[in-house]
Amino acid sequence: TGDATIYLAEQLRATDAEIVHLDLSAASIAIARRRAEIRGLENIRWLQVSLLDLPGLGLGEFDYINCSGVLHHLADPDAGLRALLGVLAADGAIGMMVYATYGRTGVYQMQELLRRINGGCEGIGQCLDNARQVLATLPATNWFARGEQLISDHRRGDAGIYDLLLHSQDRSYTVEELYAWLHDAHRLHIEFSDVGRGRAPYLPELVLAPRQPPFLDAVARLPPRQQQSIAELLGGTLVTHSFYLCRGARVAPYGDPECIPFFCHEPVTGPELSAIIHRSTDVPFVMRHSHTGISTPLDVGRFGKFILKYIDGRRSFAQVFALVRGEEKFRRSPPDDETLFRDFAPLYRFLNAIERLLLTRCRA
Repeated sequence: TGDATIYLAEQLRATDAEIVHLDLSAASIAIARRRAEIRGLENIRWLQVSLLDLPGLGLGEFDYINCSGVLHHLADPDAGLRALLGVLAADGAIGMMVYATYGRTGVYQMQELLRRINGGCEGIGQCLDNARQVLATLPATNWFARGEQLISDHRRGDAGIYDLLLHSQDRSYTVEELYAWLHDAHRLHIEFSDVGRGRAPYLPELVLAPRQPPFLDAVARLPPRQQQSIAELLGGTLVTHSFYLCRGARVAPYGDPECIPFFCHEPVTGPELSAIIHRSTDVPFVMRHSHTGISTPLDVGRFGKFILKYIDGRRSFAQVFALVRGEEKFRRSPPDDETLFRDFAPLYRFLNAIERLLLTRCRA
């Protein structure tokens, strides 16, 4: 119904970008078009066709493709992926969401249960009625009932119940299955980005925070792919996997003085976080992040609060560090860039992992 189309078109309103909205459903397109009309968005092209037909439409190459909640409903998800890759620019990226296996354990047991109950029912109406009866009488021991706090779709009317529990084509993935499919088979770089939590659900030390048992030392020495697989098994709460795909890793390098740090998805500014650290009496400092629910001890270093003080989304690290060296207490023995980067690294790694502090090379 146009969520991605509308936010991208709104963000790119003042540019010459063209947004292409592609959907098989006329009803969904009608809703999306009305949303665009309300906002006065005219930079959108509307196509009612199959995703699988995309390479033959002559649309050219796309810099960015959003494909959320689609491929896991296809008979052949890989055919859908190949269609997307066929029109993706060489340096383009895909934002994708597919279902996750472990957090949906109860969902798949319910789907199997309802397939057995609905085997002889006549029409969707009867199937939905049976589903509602089952939901109302589930024993507390049922796996869906035990994990119901992870899922809310069935509380959003008949469409939600049908999509969650009665859909005829629905598959899920583990982290390892995603790597085997996307990285091993298609040589794509995967960057997980859970909605609102960034990479945190894929990092064992943050899944267990504030507890840091000794076995994490061994886990930290494993390749990232294995660490992420361990994290999803530890947490057990991932019902979807959201991630970005591109051909080859292109991550902004921490340690480059020309990079500009900026806060994103976060009401707290650099100076405000600096003041929080300055006022704290915790030793070590404990970062309590209400939105992600993470509470973890952090080494804020000698210079961390001073670096944060000057991060405004416009200054590069070089400019921020110059201001830090200008602080009265550091003028006699000013720290060099390497020292400041090393000192700030633990704080940066945490804020970057939850996608609150990001890097860019240019800001408008």
